[in-house]
Amino acid sequence: MSRYIFKRSLMMILVILGVILVVYAIMDMSPIDPAKVILGDSATEETLAELRKEMGLDDPFMVRYFRYVLNLLKGDMGVSYRNKVSVATQIGDRLPNTILLASCGVLFSLIGIPIGVATAKRQYSTFDNVTMVITLFAAAAPAFWYGLIMVMIFSLNLRWFPSAGMGKGFVDLARSLVLPSITIGIRGAANNARTTRSSMLEVMRQDYVDTAKAKGLDDRIITSRHMLRNALIPVVTVVGLNFGVLLGGSVLTETVFSWPGVGRFVVESIKTQDIPSVLGCVVTLAIMFSIVNLLVDILYAFIDPRIKAQYKRSGVTKNE
Repeated sequence: MSRYIFKRSLMMILVILGVILVVYAIMDMSPIDPAKVILGDSATEETLAELRKEMGLDDPFMVRYFRYVLNLLKGDMGVSYRNKVSVATQIGDRLPNTILLASCGVLFSLIGIPIGVATAKRQYSTFDNVTMVITLFAAAAPAFWYGLIMVMIFSLNLRWFPSAGMGKGFVDLARSLVLPSITIGIRGAANNARTTRSSMLEVMRQDYVDTAKAKGLDDRIITSRHMLRNALIPVVTVVGLNFGVLLGGSVLTETVFSWPGVGRFVVESIKTQDIPSVLGCVVTLAIMFSIVNLLVDILYAFIDPRIKAQYKRSGVTKNE
């Protein structure tokens, strides 16, 4: 098992390096001149050339790339062109807010699991058909549309929840989290429901389920211990990937609700042509997404003992 974790961690590092290379290349091909962004359009060509040399912008691409990676290993993501503040510091201030919002969105999306179980147990019923139509619509609609609708209904009309910002106290923070969490998690809930239903229907046809029923076990025990646990593997994949997507895909939701997270910081940085901040945000979210994928792979072995046994058998074979 430890060997598997080591290999997956090594693959994760290679993927992160590749992502950094691609993102850095895209930003390098941008027509934006960092020297002109910093000094302004009124700067002379001599001043611009001197600043480019000082920043190392005249060095070859691979030299600048490896310099950025080495600085990144030290926790240095550069300095913002906009306010001359460390990019790592600004991302560090906003990343917990994004993780909090994404976590609440994932928690809300978990309601799709019992919904999927209920629809699988009532296959082809009216409840099943109506629920699948609703989840199909929920999974197809864009997140920002949900956000705008919820702001109109629950903030402007009913005035139950704040329409923007992040509350300071516990109560205000909880109230400000409700609408963006639902907005960011509703599509995940729909996907979880559909995935759980499909997985449960497949598990329900297995022989061990018929054996458990023949033994006279309670239906709730069969569902929770025999069916749901084995059906959770694809669901864990969807939930884990959804969390990674929410970390990187919360840009629109954070913008709609003025949430002070990394997604909104990306939008602000793009507007001001702040290349180090944009690059730092994308790299940070890519690293978070890769870490989530690694954790999901490790969780497989704890959910399904057969996978863990497979790793042990492969390790014994290699040792022999």
